[in-house]
Amino acid sequence: MARETLTYQRVGAGDPLVLVHGYLGSSEMWRDQIRHFSASRDVIAPNLPGFGDSAHLTAPDRIEGYAARVLELLDELGVDRFDLIGHSMGGMIVQQMAAMAGPRILKLVLYGTGPVGVMPNRFEPIEVSRQKLRDEGLASTAPRIAATWFLLGAEAEGYPLCEKIGVEATLQAALASLDAWEHWDGRPALAGISSPTLIVWGDHDRSYGWSQPEALWQGIPGCNLAVVPGCAHNVHMEKPELFNSLIADFLAGG
Repeated sequence: MARETLTYQRVGAGDPLVLVHGYLGSSEMWRDQIRHFSASRDVIAPNLPGFGDSAHLTAPDRIEGYAARVLELLDELGVDRFDLIGHSMGGMIVQQMAAMAGPRILKLVLYGTGPVGVMPNRFEPIEVSRQKLRDEGLASTAPRIAATWFLLGAEAEGYPLCEKIGVEATLQAALASLDAWEHWDGRPALAGISSPTLIVWGDHDRSYGWSQPEALWQGIPGCNLAVVPGCAHNVHMEKPELFNSLIADFLAGG
C-alpha cells in the first residue's frame, strides 16, 4: 500500500528550488523565501511528516526516512534535478538526500546545520528536550525551543510564527526526530558531496555551534561558507533580505 504523499507548497515557475524545513517547523517558515524566489523559480517546500499540514502523517525515527519521503515527493511531482536548501534538521535531511541521490542535486545549501546528529554545542542536550516533551508536552516545550532560534528570543518579529507552527506538530514527530538525530552521523559522506555547496551560519546560533558548520566547511570539497553576523539560528527570518541575497548569488553563480 502506497504511503500518503507529503503536503507541500509549490509556487512559481522555472528551475526547481526545494526548501526543507527543520525541527518543529513547516513550510510556512519559508514565507519570505517562497515569495522572493518564486518570481523566477519553481519553489517547492514540503511539510515533513508530523509537522505543519503533514501533521497527520507518522514521522520516521531516522534521518534516512525523512530523506526518502522528500525524494518520493519529488518523484511524484516529476522533479528530477533541483537546487536544494535544508535548514537545521532539514540540513541533516538534505545531506542524507545528497548521499542517496547526489546526481539529482544541482546546488546544495546547508544552512544552520551540521553533520553530527548529537549536537555537541546545542543549548540543551537531546535527552533534556526529550524529557521536557514527555513531562510538559509540546505546548510548553515548543515555544521555549523556538525562542532560542532568535537573537532577541521571544521578542523577535519571527517568533510568534515559529511558536504557532511548533505547537501544531505532533508529540510523536517531536520525539521521533530526536531519535533520528541520535542515530545519524553525516561525516563519513561529506567527502562524497559533489554538488556545489554553500554553508550558511548565524554567528550566535545556539543549536549548532561553530564546530558543526566548520566540519561541513572542512569536509565538503570546494564548498563555500557564509557567516552572518548578529543572527542566531533563524537567519532567514532575522535578516531575510541578506539571506535571500546570499542564496540568490550562490544559485546564480557559474
